[in-house]
Amino acid sequence: MLKRFVAVLVVVFSLSLQGCVSGVGGLKSFADSTDGYRFLYPNGWSQVQVANGPDVVFHDIIQPTENVSVVINPTQGQKKLTDLGTPSEVGYRLGKSAIAPPDSGRTAELVNAEEREMGDKLYYLLEYVVKLPNNQERHNLASATVYRGKLYTFNASTPEERWDRMKDLLQLAVKSFSVD
Repeated sequence: MLKRFVAVLVVVFSLSLQGCVSGVGGLKSFADSTDGYRFLYPNGWSQVQVANGPDVVFHDIIQPTENVSVVINPTQGQKKLTDLGTPSEVGYRLGKSAIAPPDSGRTAELVNAEEREMGDKLYYLLEYVVKLPNNQERHNLASATVYRGKLYTFNASTPEERWDRMKDLLQLAVKSFSVD
């Protein structure tokens, strides 16, 4: 009986320790030391490979259309994020070129654009409501910054019907994105 109690206690203790190292508020940590960025993503999501796509993608294994990703593009000489424009200008251009490009059948409405400083770096936080060709709606959040002559964009996306449930986690994930 004592052995069983100790075994159960060890299992409970190890599970509680695992929960402590898994991340902050239901989030896990990811870092790419080669490209110099890091972020948090929801527990239970897995990394997937996308050919000719984003640098990294994580998606929910139950709701695979819920995802976070990082896209890196050259900035063609612009050295700072403000060289690309205001948060609204950059958000509008990203919406037209990346989220709802011509001939995609999607539309993206920029509903919020703001700037945020973290350390010595400036980030633009962007929020979109996206309508797909099949009339489904999605909610997208993004964090963008310029670093080493490249535009880094962290994106988080969920179906609109899950937005209320995922909002807090995705906002934490987007605000956690940093380059170094």
